[in-house]
Amino acid sequence: MPAFCMRCIMFVDTVTFTVKSGDGGNGCVAFHREKYVPAGGPDGGDGGRGGSVFLKVNTNMSTLMDLRYKKKFAAKRGEDGRGARQKGKDGESLTIYVPQGTIVKDNASGRIIADLSDADSEFCVAKGGNGGWGNSHFSTPTRQAPAFAKAGRKGVEREITLELKLIADVGLLGFPNVGKSTLLSAVSTAKPQIANYHFTTLVPNLGVVHVADGSMVMADIPGIIEGASAGVGLGHDFLRHVERTRALIHVVDVSGCEGRDPIEDFDILNAELKTYSEELSKKLQIIAANKVDIAPEGAYEAFEQQMQARGYEVYPISAATRQGVDALIKRVYTLVQSIPVPEIVVEEIPEAALAEGPLFEIEVVDGIYYVTGDFVYNLVNSTNFEDVDSLSYFQRTLRSRGIIDALEKAGINEGDIVSMDEVEFEYEK
Repeated sequence: MPAFCMRCIMFVDTVTFTVKSGDGGNGCVAFHREKYVPAGGPDGGDGGRGGSVFLKVNTNMSTLMDLRYKKKFAAKRGEDGRGARQKGKDGESLTIYVPQGTIVKDNASGRIIADLSDADSEFCVAKGGNGGWGNSHFSTPTRQAPAFAKAGRKGVEREITLELKLIADVGLLGFPNVGKSTLLSAVSTAKPQIANYHFTTLVPNLGVVHVADGSMVMADIPGIIEGASAGVGLGHDFLRHVERTRALIHVVDVSGCEGRDPIEDFDILNAELKTYSEELSKKLQIIAANKVDIAPEGAYEAFEQQMQARGYEVYPISAATRQGVDALIKRVYTLVQSIPVPEIVVEEIPEAALAEGPLFEIEVVDGIYYVTGDFVYNLVNSTNFEDVDSLSYFQRTLRSRGIIDALEKAGINEGDIVSMDEVEFEYEK
């Protein structure tokens, strides 16, 4: 196997997995019993809060490889409450470390919910469920011995996709073998693989370019060819990395040594950028006309005339000999200073939408009416069906939250079986 194939295998810039925060612990039903203290009253403690799941930037990571093979990450459940008003221990939270520049997408909605572009970025992707109340909370002057407590809330479970987008000031754009890697190695300490064949670069390469008293980060974006926006070649995977650059150096081969037309290549790649994203096509582009040292007489001049007529700045260079490279880099550095870093649009999802699903859902299977949902789970697990007060609250809630009306709308008849979180009972009007 060629050596460069291993580099392709080891670079991972998108992963999908499920995160699950911890369920809250259940409240406790207990009564104070102590010698010489008659009727001590309810003293059940609250359940502990479930652990949350966090995403945190680790600047020592450069890929998402460490997360590739694990499909589910779960935080710990909160402990149940105990007697003597003892609160259950909170569940241990889970922190997942990701590289800087990671975008977080919620798969259910398709929205970007976090942009971890700063070195100290941290995001709570799944908040732990609240602990349930113990029966000590439900004591009233008329209900002095409540025999029920509140169940802990379920944690949040959601599927997310992480995408790593390189954070670079300038991106090198161009067809394979036009000299992008050679240019990067000439202006920085980066050591990309360079050879005279297509797709030498299989992973993005970053290099720090020092200019006068400043510096900028340059990225060699590989694999973008005709059809890249539709998934041809490697481009569909790497076009996303262009989005975060402030400007582009579009490298073209004006020598025509491979029988290609530089103007046609320029137009093809810009069409791919526009197809992938309208915003990408509007990025500032400086054209680096590479291999001028071996170009036929008049080839560069004809190309320059065409591009300048379209409003582009063109710089003749030879990346191999460094001819014209310094002038190009100085100009690009000056322009970059006035261009802000592109922002990723982050859409916040309200916590309430993440903390629980639909209020309830009804499904009829073999004549049994199954009522499900996070709300139903919490209601059933908070009810003591042997306690009159608790059962009365349960029945009132079914009516007030529209579950009874929904069952009747679904066609339920007296005597039919209703199943709610593994608790079954006959329906009576």
